Amino acid sequence: MSRLLSLNVGRSMAVDYSNPGRTGIDKRPVQGPVAVADPGPQGVAGSGLAGDDVVDRRFHGGDDQAVYAFAREDLDRWEKVLGRELPSGVFGENFTTAGLEVNSALVGERWRVGGAVLEVTSPRIPCRTFAVWMHEQGWVRRFTQDARPGAFLRVVEPGTVRAGDPITVLSRPDHEVTVEFLFRAMTTEAELLPRTLAAIGVINRAYAESIRKRLG
Repeated sequence: MSRLLSLNVGRSMAVDYSNPGRTGIDKRPVQGPVAVADPGPQGVAGSGLAGDDVVDRRFHGGDDQAVYAFAREDLDRWEKVLGRELPSGVFGENFTTAGLEVNSALVGERWRVGGAVLEVTSPRIPCRTFAVWMHEQGWVRRFTQDARPGAFLRVVEPGTVRAGDPITVLSRPDHEVTVEFLFRAMTTEAELLPRTLAAIGVINRAYAESIRKRLG
């Protein structure tokens, strides 16, 4: 059964490697119920999870990136590659999932998690803050080549969630654009970009705008 293994939120902390001088990437597991709701438009709003800080709102947070999900199975695989422990939340993810093929999820796919319904919008594109946070040489390149980036979600129905809640896939759209496919199209395989238009209406709006510009 697919489930929410760990529910993670972060508090803003001072750093010297992020333009705002602070970051909320350090997500830590919480045990109690957490409210999930639309945060508002990107550039203004932060996280969809109550108590979770998003600092650089130019690129992070907002309705189309309200929640970030990453599979525990992929963290376990990276543990072996990197030779160190990777606790749930360390990639900055809000949802650490178990038993769910996050990267094979279709853009526009809907999940019920606890009392909330969420929709897959896009992959996570790695940034400098993530790279410095991980303390791994060439991290952005390595993460990009791996092409298993985890998924951003928008909130369709607000509700409360907690660690241990089942994750149920409610619906899957009729196209080929998975999280991994969209990630490869936007990073290493631009020749795939025209095929992402099949999902353009549900893709993260900032990403959709970028795709349209790149395709002219």
